[in-house]
Amino acid sequence: MTDPLFRLPPLNGLRAFEVAARHLNFRAAAEELGVTQAAVAQQVRGLEKELELKLFDRLPRALALTEAGRGYADSIRRAFELMSEATSTLRPEPLRLTISITPTFASKWLIPRLPDFLAAHPDLDMRILASERVSNFQSDAVDIAVRLARPPFAPGLQAELLFEQELVAVCSPALIPPAGMFVPADLARFVLLHDTHNQWPEFAATIPGSAPTASSKSVRFNQTSHAIEAALAGQGIALASRIFVNDDLAAGRLVPAFSKTMRAASDFYVVSLRKPKHAQSVAKVREWLLRHASGQA
Repeated sequence: MTDPLFRLPPLNGLRAFEVAARHLNFRAAAEELGVTQAAVAQQVRGLEKELELKLFDRLPRALALTEAGRGYADSIRRAFELMSEATSTLRPEPLRLTISITPTFASKWLIPRLPDFLAAHPDLDMRILASERVSNFQSDAVDIAVRLARPPFAPGLQAELLFEQELVAVCSPALIPPAGMFVPADLARFVLLHDTHNQWPEFAATIPGSAPTASSKSVRFNQTSHAIEAALAGQGIALASRIFVNDDLAAGRLVPAFSKTMRAASDFYVVSLRKPKHAQSVAKVREWLLRHASGQA
């Protein structure tokens, strides 16, 4: 008995026909396949010759499937889909996950720890969406997020505390007076580096004897990381979450400007849908974040 596979037309011709049938355009099909337009046209002509059927009507500015071509295209497309599914079961796609974080959380906390994450989870491809805008889990295809927020959360969300937010005023060691930390009156003499959260007035109010921040020189940034970089460069005093400056404080690149710190109203939470699309990947990232936040890593 003859093997039915021997009666198949060339697969290159079938693939060229299927793509051209979707686009109804040889040029667009050639771009998808990464070959020339002439090659696609030649492969389709060869297929038509092999089948002894006309699959396309060549119009002046477009292609149109013949009745035979339309039915054949549907069948060939299903056949390619079956082959793709069969191949994917043998070679599964890597686990993918999109995490939404702020640019400062990305640069000051996550990125320095990424090598550990990648080593621990080589099977997971992570997409980092760093934006000050609060991303939407559905419309932005976000799987997990680190958000500065406070309870309660929406019923469909699962949220766990990642960090309590402690604000600390920091500056370059070069700015510190010989006697040590600044005194309250120094707030009016030095440049205050602000971010979009604008928490300097509230922080200054916790320091007895400090002048109102309205009388201070100030520079405003749209990201906390920029204010921290300016502080590192000796351009003033930045107010930032301790988790963003811990490494710089430990290395001596920054020092506390005041002994006073302030507990903020919002904290950092790791948030995901209660029924996430990629539950296995979300669980891995959530566990990794919480473990590193607790200092157990």
